[in-house]
Amino acid sequence: MTAERLVVIGADAAGMSAASQARRLKGPEELSIVAFERGHFTSYSACGIPYWIGGDVPERDDLIARSPEEHRARAIDLRMRTEVTEIDVAGQRVRALDRESGETYWTGFDKLVIATGARPVRPALPGMDAAGVHGVQTLDDGQALLNSLDRAPGRRAVVVGAGYIGVEMAEALLKHGFEVTVLNRGEQPMATLDPDMGRLVHDAMDGLGITTVNRAEVTKILTGADGRVTAVATNDASHPADVVVLGIGVEPETTLARAAGLPVGPHGGLLTDLSMRVVGHDNIWAGGDCVEVLDLVAGRTRHIALGTHANKHGQIIGANAGGGYGTFPGVVGTAVSKVCDLEIARTGLREKDARAVGLRFVTATIESTGRAGYYPGAQPMTVKMLAEYRTGRLLGVQIVGRDGAAKRVDIAAVALTAGMTVEQMTALDLGYAPPFSPVWDPILVAARKAVTAVRQGGTV
Repeated sequence: MTAERLVVIGADAAGMSAASQARRLKGPEELSIVAFERGHFTSYSACGIPYWIGGDVPERDDLIARSPEEHRARAIDLRMRTEVTEIDVAGQRVRALDRESGETYWTGFDKLVIATGARPVRPALPGMDAAGVHGVQTLDDGQALLNSLDRAPGRRAVVVGAGYIGVEMAEALLKHGFEVTVLNRGEQPMATLDPDMGRLVHDAMDGLGITTVNRAEVTKILTGADGRVTAVATNDASHPADVVVLGIGVEPETTLARAAGLPVGPHGGLLTDLSMRVVGHDNIWAGGDCVEVLDLVAGRTRHIALGTHANKHGQIIGANAGGGYGTFPGVVGTAVSKVCDLEIARTGLREKDARAVGLRFVTATIESTGRAGYYPGAQPMTVKMLAEYRTGRLLGVQIVGRDGAAKRVDIAAVALTAGMTVEQMTALDLGYAPPFSPVWDPILVAARKAVTAVRQGGTV
């Protein structure tokens, strides 16, 4: 009996989770697995790069969960520094380029997994390729930035973008002793929050000594005679810089898939069914940052680049490709971050998201503390809650605070997944002791206030 061949494109979270799970279910005599990775590393945490840059994680290799050698020891034919350049869907084969030797060759497949990830947004502006301008998508990017920080002629850093990566990198650069300016094209930092909550992040960043410039549209990177960055120009100012970090965001890397005629959604990601099969193709799966997933609250697909989703996708894909069965129902959009001791969290819909899908809603915002107010170390926390008009169904929660604020969003994530109303949430039996929570947890206080807003039909 000839073994089936599973080909995996991309050897990070989704790809190697799929390969590993498939191998658990089927041995090499039943299923041969070939994985292609164009980079130098496998199975690493890109989310941890800002914390490695900032020194919280001592070594680069601490971010690597499993090396190529460990994967190969499990009978996975992992080919590093090898880029897939073409997918022949009809012929069931992929063309690969060995980046070291320059050799190209075709490899056939019975089953295919596309886990090509996301690419950083890098505007086509003058000077974007100058020395001293860095993205932070891969471990190689992180090492290049660290090297650049050591060579920087001064201590002025500009971060372009004020999303998760932007604020995390602002903190990392601050720890390196740089004077940090964040240029943000939006109304407030953290566009994943509503502007009123983003304002809290802005104020905290100012308090840390980080200069945040909102509504700043970058027009070009200025360079010196040596070709190294000297400043970042915006529509109305110039900001001196010895190093620039791009934190503008990412978009699905679906170049190969598009060329092969595979279906993509409105956000540019591959479209899959609940089993993570590419729509219309029984033997092709896709997962991780290159796909769109169903938003369980909005009822539409969206693109969210997070390692949590990618690993889950990989597990589901591996189960299905290995002869088992699994489904991925969707997401509610939960994410947490921090800048120094300020914690930032969100799940579900923002106001603009709710409007975009035609939902009428009310909001409630409360201020509380993470512990009983009388307990030493109690820190402030702001919670904003969105609920559907009349029905009271929870639509979203945003939290900005300190001392354990961010992980409280998990309560809301469970409530969203369960389709709970804010009134039902007020009865949740949450843990209480003065070192951990007030007698009324901030989430419950927000839910109570949201119930009032639903009854009154407005914001409170």
